[in-house]
Amino acid sequence: MSLPPLSLYVHVPWCVQKCPYCDFNSHGQKGTIPEKEYVQHLIDDLKADLHLVQGRKIHSIFIGGGTPSLLTGDAYTRLLGEVDRLIGLTDDCEITLEANPGTVETGRFKEYVAAGINRISIGVQSMQNDKLKALGRIHGADEASYAAKQAHQAGLNSFNLDLMHGLPGQSVADALSDLEKIIALNPPHISWYQLTIEPNTQFASKPPTLPHDDTLWDIQEQGQALLAAAGYEQYEISGYAKPGYQCRHNLNYWRFGDYLGIGCGAHGKITDENKVITRTVKVKHPRGYMDLAKPYLYQQWQVAEDDLAFEFFMNRFRLVEPCPKADLPLLTSLSLQSQEQALTEAIAKGLLIDDKDNWQVSQKGHRFLNDLLELFV
Repeated sequence: MSLPPLSLYVHVPWCVQKCPYCDFNSHGQKGTIPEKEYVQHLIDDLKADLHLVQGRKIHSIFIGGGTPSLLTGDAYTRLLGEVDRLIGLTDDCEITLEANPGTVETGRFKEYVAAGINRISIGVQSMQNDKLKALGRIHGADEASYAAKQAHQAGLNSFNLDLMHGLPGQSVADALSDLEKIIALNPPHISWYQLTIEPNTQFASKPPTLPHDDTLWDIQEQGQALLAAAGYEQYEISGYAKPGYQCRHNLNYWRFGDYLGIGCGAHGKITDENKVITRTVKVKHPRGYMDLAKPYLYQQWQVAEDDLAFEFFMNRFRLVEPCPKADLPLLTSLSLQSQEQALTEAIAKGLLIDDKDNWQVSQKGHRFLNDLLELFV
């Protein structure tokens, strides 16, 4: 079997303060971050996973959080150097770092570029200060614009701006104004997604008043038209890029590729030569993760055959591009015939289009994606 491409996800758990909508594994900074100690743990965590590599090189890295831009360029020089030494990076390896505009200092992006990072993802979320305050963000609109300008000047291959819509009290005009301001900053990639209230967040315990469904639909429809007119192509549910600037790391997730996960609470997915898929989760809390008496691995399990179709299509159908039918047996132990009933029903309901060698999610299917995916449960 030809194994899927291999990526690496690195988790940095600290942030300046926890945002009320955030359900990620992040912890408000208290005192000095143990940067050198944590990087050493990341390296040791990677060493423990080397048996999962199976001769592949890393073709993309995503450093997420938390707020990875709280760490210095020196920290990433050391970490990426060890990743290259231990496993090896492809010549065109995409290396993304998430950054908060409120933590971006003059020259910091250039330090990251010198460390080997070639793509930055900046969490803007809104260009209106009252909305940023409601979201618990530590930056203002001016800092977001400054961070985008710094990214342009840093010599990066690409950068992304994250923007939310459907914010508390947000009108259609507010949302489109935000999007116009982001487009004016001319990033190669925009992640534009709707705020959702997640369990175990401050917003879940004290829910804000969000826009009505009709307003949300108008925002989505008019916003997509704005993005298309500005030259941004939608390639997945919330991803819009200028030609050639899609996020390779995210594409590997959605195309059901493999990835190692290192750092607090990081998830991994690995396929072996028998097409058995194993998922891993690392110890979540920094104190437990950096306890030398304990292993980094918290949980590991094989994906059951009954769950494979749902997991495959849940990822693959996020993408706008067609899904090659050959990918199902190539990347899982499932045959095309095993999913014939669900696929026939999806086509009959107008959620999926059968295009000879590919399946294509229809416009209706993207709008009712959960209904489509439930057919494979």
